[in-house]
Amino acid sequence: MEFRPSSNSEIDSWKEVTLIYNSALKEIETRLEILNDEFQHIHRYNPIEHIKSRLKSPESIVKKLKRHGYESTIENMVNYINDIAGVRIICSFTSDIYQIAEMISNQSDIKILSVKDYIKNPKPSGYRSYHIIVSVPIFLSDRSADTKVEIQIRTVAMDFWASLEHKINYKFEGNAPVFIKNELIECSKIIYELDERMLSLNEEVLKYNETAEMQR
Repeated sequence: MEFRPSSNSEIDSWKEVTLIYNSALKEIETRLEILNDEFQHIHRYNPIEHIKSRLKSPESIVKKLKRHGYESTIENMVNYINDIAGVRIICSFTSDIYQIAEMISNQSDIKILSVKDYIKNPKPSGYRSYHIIVSVPIFLSDRSADTKVEIQIRTVAMDFWASLEHKINYKFEGNAPVFIKNELIECSKIIYELDERMLSLNEEVLKYNETAEMQR
């Protein structure tokens, strides 16, 4: 499955769309790196462990369009697919997730289009993550283009679970045995509890350090 442009102008348009979405990924990544550096400067702590980015393949875009009943056109791709450009932010603690989300929302020229909190409201599969769809302006030589980017924010533990679930679904083509699905749900609960305990432990360490500083 692939896009089938009917003219050279459409081929140029597809190349331009790809350029814009790649530029949007670079824009978001740069802003996140700056925010992380600033946080380190002020608080002596980096909330972001690492950042991953990807551009959705044409095949995946076509599948998603067809699944939602749309023709495979560039116009429909831009209008109806929100996760063509995707950025994943990996953090240490759940508190980092909401702090980063707030920092992103405070960027004056970034528009928050939608928010899905799968941490407080996990999917039935056990999937947990924080999703934001944003629109970021990309400045070209003759105009600017507001471009959608999906940002996923999760802890290292949540990312490990999501990676394993993806591999299992791929292996079983989305039809994993019930006992495996149930085990994944249980693992998700354990991971959430672990994240909460690690966050609590980190807060105790910070309190201990603050008390030790005051006693000096």
